[in-house]
Order: sequence, then C-alpha cells, then structure tokens
Amino acid sequence: MAAADELAFHEFEEATNLLAQTPNEATTRGDQLVPQQHVAVAMDSGGSYGAEDEVEESDKTALLQEEKQQPSFWTFGYYQTFFDVDTSQVLDRIKGSLLPRPGHNFVRHHLRNRPDLYGPFWICATLAFVLAVTGNLTLVLAQRRDPSIHYSPQFHKVTVAGTAIYCYAWLVPLALWGFLQWRKGVRERVGPYTFLETVCVYGYSLFVFIPTVVLWLIPVPWLQWLSGALALALSAAGLVFTLWPVVREDTRLAAVLLLSVVVLLHALLATGCKFYFFQPLPPEPTAPPHQATSQPPTVLLSPLPPRSAAA
Repeated sequence: MAAADELAFHEFEEATNLLAQTPNEATTRGDQLVPQQHVAVAMDSGGSYGAEDEVEESDKTALLQEEKQQPSFWTFGYYQTFFDVDTSQVLDRIKGSLLPRPGHNFVRHHLRNRPDLYGPFWICATLAFVLAVTGNLTLVLAQRRDPSIHYSPQFHKVTVAGTAIYCYAWLVPLALWGFLQWRKGVRERVGPYTFLETVCVYGYSLFVFIPTVVLWLIPVPWLQWLSGALALALSAAGLVFTLWPVVREDTRLAAVLLLSVVVLLHALLATGCKFYFFQPLPPEPTAPPHQATSQPPTVLLSPLPPRSAAA
C-alpha cells in the first residue's frame, strides 16, 4: 500500500500558489516559470500544413518580384548579360576548347545555354595584338641575322590582324548559323545552335593560336609548321565535335560538305596569318655604283695666228 500511495498524484502547495498568482504561466522542472505560448496550426482537407503553402506562395511572390523585364535589343543592358561571367567559367571554357574529344559537346558541357561574349572578345583582341607584335619581332630578328634586310615598324599590321580576326570570328559564325537555319526548314530534325552560341564556340576555338603564334618566333621552319598544324588540328577538332550533333541528322552530303568548309576556312586563316605576318621583307634593292662611261678624249685646238695681208 505504501508503494501505491507513493505513485498517487500529490498536489504541491507551492506550485498551486504560483499558478493562482500567475495563471498565464506554466511550471517546468526546477520550479521555473515560462510563459504559455499558443501555437495555431491550420490543417487543410488533405492533411498538409497550411503554413507550408503560405511559405511557398511567399517564395513565388519573391521570385516574381526579383524577375526583371528583359531589356530591349538596342539597349546596353541587353548586351551586359553576355559579359556577366567569372574567371572560373572563362578558364573552364578555355580548357574545353584546348582538350576536344569525341562525344564531349562544348556547348552542352561548358556553355550550358549561357553563352558569353567576354571570352571571345578578349581572345580575338589578344590574338590580333600578338600577331602584330610577333610579326614585327620576326623582322627585327631577321635583320640581326642579315643586315641587308631593312626593318621599319609596321603598325598597319595591328589593323590588318584585328580586321581579319574579328571578321572571321563574326561573319563565319553568321553564315554558318544562317545555313543551319535554312537546313532546319528543309530537315525538321536539324536543330542549330543560337547565333551567340556559334560565335562563342568560334571565339574560344581561336585561343589555341595565341601560344602557337608566340612559338612561331623560333626561327626553325619545321617547328613552326608542326606547331601550326597541331594548333589547327585541335581547334578544328573542337569545331567538328561541337557541330556534329547538329548536322548528323542532315543528309550525309550536306553534313560532310559543311564540316569540310568549316575546316577549310580554319586552315585558310591559320596559313594566311603564317604567310603574311611571319615572312621577312626582301632586302631593298641597292642602286648600282655609278660607273664613268668612256668618252673619246677631247682635243683642244689652239687658234691659228691671223695671216698677214702681205702674204
């Protein structure tokens, strides 16, 4: 019976007095008072908490408020989004252009539907500047080996290099994109990339030529051609592997013809830069020394004395 009395409920006078004085508070272990908090949870008919629905609705509202209106094509803000990349993204895309491999699509694995113009713009600018500088340095080194070669700074090479590189990086992708759009109307399964994605692919494919141009300063012809061929193979392979998933659904003739033209234009750009910027000027023709022509000796005749009248 004693055990039963110990298990029975006993009222504590101290707690009862405290509750009587503060009815809005509750007792906890250690006779500490904490305020009572009323929590109301709304239940819907499906048994889910209404608070979660309110959180989701607030999140959607916040996302809609954060969304900005797409700027117009003629405004600066429209193009600002294409330069919004960080260093890690640019380096990753450069690495992808230097290491092409079959089955690895540059657009899907590196661009991820977010093409940028920052990388292509500075790659083209750097390549044009390096071409002009190394072309002038080649003439300086050639003059040191052969004093008969006359060197003068050729600043026009910067303009020529910039015009050639930027025209190639923009006009060729434009023509390629237009051709694929036309083939899309003919063959419904052909899905071309966007114009900016095509420009981005071409811009990053030119990066491999920057270290190659620096190596062309070494006056060893076979090494120059070997490095140029290797750079051309890597760059053209990246273009072919990227374009192949788009053109493989087309006819075999159209696919082979398109890829052949892409590789041929790439080869023309590389060989044109090699022949134009890295050929020393021929020595200036020197005027032959002046040789005196043999003339018959002039005979000075003395005047005859006048005859006398008597004779």
